[in-house]
Amino acid sequence: MRKIVGKAAALATVLTAALATHLVVPPAASAAAQLVGNGTFTTSTSPWAAIGQTTVTAESGRMRVDVKSVVANPWDAMVAAPTTAALNPGKSYTLSFDAYSSAAFTARTTVQYAATPGSNQSLAADVQLTTASKRFSIPFTATAASNTAAEVTFQLGGSGGTPVVRFDNVSLMETQTIRPTALYVSGKSNPARWAAENSQTEEAKAIQANIANKPIFEWFGGWFMDLTLAVDDYVGAAQAQDRLPMLVAYNIPNRDACANHSGGGAGDAAGYHRWITEFARAIGNRHAIVVLEPDGVAAAECVTRIGKDPEDQYRMLLDATQVLRAQAPNAWVYLDAGNATWIRAEDMAPRLVKSGIANTRGFSLNVSNFITTGVTEPYAVALNGHLSGTVGAKKYVIDTSRNGNGPYTDPTPDDNWCNPPGRTLGAAPVKQASGAEYLFWVKVPGDSDGPCGLAGPGQIPAGTFSPMLAMALINGSP
Repeated sequence: MRKIVGKAAALATVLTAALATHLVVPPAASAAAQLVGNGTFTTSTSPWAAIGQTTVTAESGRMRVDVKSVVANPWDAMVAAPTTAALNPGKSYTLSFDAYSSAAFTARTTVQYAATPGSNQSLAADVQLTTASKRFSIPFTATAASNTAAEVTFQLGGSGGTPVVRFDNVSLMETQTIRPTALYVSGKSNPARWAAENSQTEEAKAIQANIANKPIFEWFGGWFMDLTLAVDDYVGAAQAQDRLPMLVAYNIPNRDACANHSGGGAGDAAGYHRWITEFARAIGNRHAIVVLEPDGVAAAECVTRIGKDPEDQYRMLLDATQVLRAQAPNAWVYLDAGNATWIRAEDMAPRLVKSGIANTRGFSLNVSNFITTGVTEPYAVALNGHLSGTVGAKKYVIDTSRNGNGPYTDPTPDDNWCNPPGRTLGAAPVKQASGAEYLFWVKVPGDSDGPCGLAGPGQIPAGTFSPMLAMALINGSP
C-alpha cells in the first residue's frame, strides 16, 4: 500500500471527511472509456509518478521503471497514475498490461482509492514477472468508498534486488452495465488483413465488401504464445467499441479426431484445463460470446482410433464449461453439437448433458459446415426436445458462413465437407427473435478446411486464409 505518514495522513483524513459531505456518486463510465490517461508511453510517461525508490522514463514506447535500491516492502518502490474518472462502487473493471523484468520476481499491482490507499484497494494482486513480456488481465469489482477518485499502482519493492521493469499497453476499463447488442467487426480478421494488404486489387475490394466487413468469430488455440495477450487484445478492442466479441475455443486434446486436418490441441487433460482457464480469465467479467470446441462432442467417438476413451473427452468438456461459467461469467457459451446430419438428436443430447451443457447458454450447430438453416432448425428443435427432460431446452446458434447453396454432393461423400466447389456465403450474422438465437459466421469464410477440395492436395493448410477460397464463396464457383 502507499504509505501516508505524519501531517500527510492528517490532511488526508480532513480531505476525506470534507469530500464525503459533498460527494455525488459518479455516473457509469461509457463502455469505451479508457480510465488510464497514458498506457502506451509513445512519447512520455506522464501522468505516471515515481514514488519511493524508483525512477521512471519512456523507452522505446514502454515505461521503464528502475528500482534504485533494495527495499523491504512492495510500496517502497512504485509508480502510480490517477484514473481519468472516479470508480463506481459495485461495478466490474478489468486492468490489463504487458510487463517484463530484468530479473524474475513477484510484483504487486493495485487499483486503490487515492484518499485512503492503504485501506481501500479494490484490486491488490500479485503478478509473477519474468524476463519475457507477458500480458496480465485482471478483473475486479470496485469496493465502496466515500471518495472514489482512484489510482493505478505498480509496486516493485521487496524483491531483494534492484530490477528494471518495463510496462506497456496499460488499460483500465469498466465492464458495460448493459450487454452490447451489436457484434464486433475486427479489422484484424484474416480476410480483413488480406484485403487491407491488397487493397488495390478487385479481389480485395470484393472480399472487403462481402466478408471482411461482417462480424466473424476469432479462433483461439495453442498457436498463441501468449494466450492472455491474444484474448485480451481482441475482447478489449470490442469493448472499446461497445461491441460483442465472438470467440471460438479450439484446443481440446485430439482435436479434429475424425478428419485430422486440424489435428492437435493441448497435450492432455491437465494441459487443457490450464489453457481453458487462461482463456476464460482473459475474458474475465467482460461480455462475450464463446463457441466451445467445434466438433468436440460429435467427434469424441473418433478418439477410439488412437486408443483414447471418449468419456475422457466429455469430462474435459464438462470441466471447460465449469471453468468458463466461473471465470467468464458474462460470456454466453455455446457448446458445439456438430451438425444436423452427423449424429441423431436422441444420441447427441445425452452426450451434451455429460459434456456440461447445463453450465452453458446453449449449443452451436453447423460450425464450418454447409447444411442449410432450413435443415438445421428442425434438428435443433429435436435436440431441445431430448434435452428438455434433463437440463431443459437451451438457446442455440447456427453457423451460416458457407451454407448458402447447402452441402456439396458427389460420389465420394467422405470428403465433401473440405473446401467443396460451388458453395456460397449464407445469411449474414444477425440476432433473431425466434428460432436460432443468432445466425453467425463462426467459420471464417476463406479460411481453408485443409489441403483438399478446391485447396488441392498439399496446398493450403487448415486455418490458412485463401483469397481464391473466399472469392469462390462470393461467386458460388471455383
